[in-house]
Amino acid sequence: MSYEFDQTEGREIGGRVRMTGAILGMRLYVEEAIVERRPPTRKVWETTSEPHLLVIGSYRMGFDIEPMQEFSNLRVFIDYNLPVTLTGRLMGGFLGPMYASWCVGRIASAAAIRFQDTAGL
Repeated sequence: MSYEFDQTEGREIGGRVRMTGAILGMRLYVEEAIVERRPPTRKVWETTSEPHLLVIGSYRMGFDIEPMQEFSNLRVFIDYNLPVTLTGRLMGGFLGPMYASWCVGRIASAAAIRFQDTAGL
């Protein structure tokens, strides 16, 4: 996937991120907008129109960080619809949960790496 950011680079409410790519000759496209942002504890983004993806349709995704005494609790979430096409709905019913789990895992892993880097571990 190729990423294209607006002038906010997805760091402000209303900021936009576009992703395009292809798999098996099919063009993929999704555009997201930042809808909530409370640094450093919360960020939420959602699709702005029906995406062209294989196994999920429109979605809302984000994270919350709750500071604890020595650590922080990270909660990453995704709420998604199945694609609008019949093929997409069939594939999405089976593969959508796995893809959603993969997306959540990527964000959680990226956060863990970032916090390790800032903690000097």
